[in-house]
Amino acid sequence: MTDKKHQDDQEFWYSGKVTRRRLIGYGGGVIGAAMLVPAPWRAAFGQAKPYKIGSSQPLSGGAAAGGKTALVGVQMAVDRINKSGGISGRPIDLVIADDESKPDVGRRKVEKMLVEDKIDAHVGGFLSNICVACAPVWDEYRVVNMISVCLDTTLTTSKCTRYSFRPFDYAPAQAVAFAPYLVNKLGKRWHIAFLDYSWGQSTRDAYIDEIKKSGGAIAGTTGIPLNTADMTPFLSKIQGDFDGLFGIFFGKDGVTFTNQAYDLGLTKKYKYAGDGAIAESTNMPALGAKIEGFVGVNRYLPIFDGPLNTPAHKKFFDEAVKRLKAIDPSGPLPDRYVQSNYEAINALKLGIEKSGFRGREDTEKLVGALEGLEMKEGDDFPQGDKTLRKADHQAFLRELLFDVKDGKHRLLEIISKEKTVVPPACKFA
Repeated sequence: MTDKKHQDDQEFWYSGKVTRRRLIGYGGGVIGAAMLVPAPWRAAFGQAKPYKIGSSQPLSGGAAAGGKTALVGVQMAVDRINKSGGISGRPIDLVIADDESKPDVGRRKVEKMLVEDKIDAHVGGFLSNICVACAPVWDEYRVVNMISVCLDTTLTTSKCTRYSFRPFDYAPAQAVAFAPYLVNKLGKRWHIAFLDYSWGQSTRDAYIDEIKKSGGAIAGTTGIPLNTADMTPFLSKIQGDFDGLFGIFFGKDGVTFTNQAYDLGLTKKYKYAGDGAIAESTNMPALGAKIEGFVGVNRYLPIFDGPLNTPAHKKFFDEAVKRLKAIDPSGPLPDRYVQSNYEAINALKLGIEKSGFRGREDTEKLVGALEGLEMKEGDDFPQGDKTLRKADHQAFLRELLFDVKDGKHRLLEIISKEKTVVPPACKFA
């Protein structure tokens, strides 16, 4: 790849710009929901009323890189469902909104989908501060919201709502899975650096608790605001006698943190570990050799080692690679944002089929069907089995511990979903 080509690719993934051509590359949904069901298929569905499913994603602004890959996962699942006859003979029409990576915009766009577009349900949400801002809206309108990326712990604990579900992991489960490895195999004393907003703060708290429970200690913490281009004023203050530096970052902030921490010598002096979002496949080209040796936890890795070597994963992987390459010729591998959005649509499909959901008048039936939902590994759920707990609408699934070796993810340990379960901390209003 030439330097100019690499620069263009990185600008696409990290600039937050969305052009009309790029949007068309994602399919027609961003310029007209009806275009997502091609004419021959629409004829095959006859007069069947479509399910209108909303999806709010950050297609511009600071989180645009992740929002674009998230949308790939949504559209992969919807296209596959429509090609196979829809849900109970009804197609899905997507209503896609760009929340611009801003909580106030996100809430406004969500209310528009509910009031004007009259969506039947929603699958989406990327930035946790936007998910937190929108949570009361789903309760007010009594519409099911399948969270597809947001990891803020409070969404299924202190701020849980009856109409929101998270069909993937969260920080307490990740910390339970990862903390024993951190303390027993990497080091006892840790300094935690984190993005200083809702997700980073709640994830920090989860790791503080679990590292201590595992016999370790916290030497200090450093919060860094979202979208900080120069983190050196914060990083230069990280010093002292401890074993490891634990990072809680994603997207371009994960790239910035890793590159600048490396340049300051922090990741050479201390063991470097953290949330797997730092080393997502879409970040790897920008990280280069500076991510070498990083140890992380993730629900999804684009590799075929161990339990990931399945026909279902290979089909998902191949389709995702094809679609990602259509919007970025450098061909990034699928990440957990593609995976969780793809599986969130399929979880909603199962709930609709199980409940006989016809539309918003049947929302209570859909909620009941989703509570306790068992999702089995296969074409719908290539990541593996998972359970959507009734008590707090939080899912539990296996976790993957990995490191980066020669620029690639290398599987270290597999933590079964049964070993990631933590007690519920939710009281529905």
